[in-house]
Amino acid sequence: MSRFLSKDLACLEPYVPGEQPQDKRYIKLNTNESPFPPAEGVAESAYLQAEQLNLYSDPSGAPLKKAAAGIYSLSPENVSLGNGSDENLAHIFRAFLKDKGVVFPDVTYGFYPVLCSLLGIEYKTVPLRADFTVDVGDYASFGCPVCIANPNAQTGVYLPPQKIEELILQNRQRLVIIDEAYIDFGGQSAAPLVEKYDNLIVVQTMSKSRSLAGARVGFCFACKELAAEIEAVRCSFNPYNINRMSMFAAVKSIQAENYFRECTEKIKSVREYTANTLKNMGFEMTDSLSNFLLAKHRAADGGKLYLKLKERGILVRHFSDERIKDYVRVTIGTKEQMDKFIEAAGLILAEEGYADGRNFKKN
Repeated sequence: MSRFLSKDLACLEPYVPGEQPQDKRYIKLNTNESPFPPAEGVAESAYLQAEQLNLYSDPSGAPLKKAAAGIYSLSPENVSLGNGSDENLAHIFRAFLKDKGVVFPDVTYGFYPVLCSLLGIEYKTVPLRADFTVDVGDYASFGCPVCIANPNAQTGVYLPPQKIEELILQNRQRLVIIDEAYIDFGGQSAAPLVEKYDNLIVVQTMSKSRSLAGARVGFCFACKELAAEIEAVRCSFNPYNINRMSMFAAVKSIQAENYFRECTEKIKSVREYTANTLKNMGFEMTDSLSNFLLAKHRAADGGKLYLKLKERGILVRHFSDERIKDYVRVTIGTKEQMDKFIEAAGLILAEEGYADGRNFKKN
């Protein structure tokens, strides 16, 4: 540690993203990216902006705000843009949590506590139930803002809209932040509720369901007053946070509704196929409505399974958190990719002496 680092950052533990190998040797099932390329015309829309890279992008983000708002029939004034949804979260945490603190589940997106440490925000955690579901009643006594990833970032477990509304109504003087990075894989968004409730913010990303992880585009929805305050923070930090190429690629991607539906339906279908096959092999899983599965097997702990899969050219994610250390998180890729994962997992289990390790059938 240098002598110049601010004292309040001396103990900062940065967020650790999933591995991004440079040699392309792996089947990547570790960072919840889409296995499908962007929609037709998206790359061309970005390329058309290349000739104007000498000019700043639109600081208001007007074209993208209009497109994003249109998804839920909202107004552009209900939208704030982020360089990925992580930046939206940073703007929201800085705007509203600094002097109030925040509460979120004990098993959730690892970026939340990192942001709190970076920004000097106090936080508390509430244990998920034994089945990894959120009991909204556990949050009734908290007066500070609540942040819930829905579906949950590590478990994929989904909280239906009526439960979100219950959370909102527990205390109308309390802010509720719903992080919907995985909402398009089977859930129903709470975004339309921002017109009804002025204590709700909904965050989304184009990294997962819209195949734009590399473009870094996110947005959040809120009532106009909250959105304006988030925008004030954004413009005080980086008013040109969405570059020209990403902005127009994102607009084109939102317009490609049929392709979006096609890709998300494929992922849901492959998720079901993979889950059923893994169950036949003796795996246990959470009830995921995301583009990943959180799975464990009694014949191989999570860390060992992760390493053995990596040896076979397949990357999954393993977390050391006490409650999920026995699991691996597996992104849903194409059916061909998942078959290779299943086969590798079966061989590993067989090596560990589990008789039913290869008890699967490819459909």
